[in-house]
Amino acid sequence: MNPSGMPDLSQLMQQAQQMQQQLVAAQEELAGREVTGTAGGGLVSATMTGAGELTALTIAPAAVDPDDLETLQDLVVAAVRDAKRAVDELAADTMGPLAGGLGGPGGGLGLPGF
Repeated sequence: MNPSGMPDLSQLMQQAQQMQQQLVAAQEELAGREVTGTAGGGLVSATMTGAGELTALTIAPAAVDPDDLETLQDLVVAAVRDAKRAVDELAADTMGPLAGGLGGPGGGLGLPGF
């Protein structure tokens, strides 16, 4: 705080800029990582980037039964959901430390009183 009792705006701006740079770096790191979700004991797997883009879907021949496409469809959905869960965990691990300073629980933008 400066002598007038007001927060030092230049210091706050510098902190905000540093947080923005850290956020961009974390987002770039997430986009460059991949996670895989599986279903049916590995019969179906889905690969996603950390940004949530589906990049691959693998279906084992044993999962394909022309008389039971519903099960295969369910396995694909389950594998994609599992991959999305893994993306969410990766994002929480990567972005978690930043979220506290960006208005996460208990602190709007990490600035008291805002």
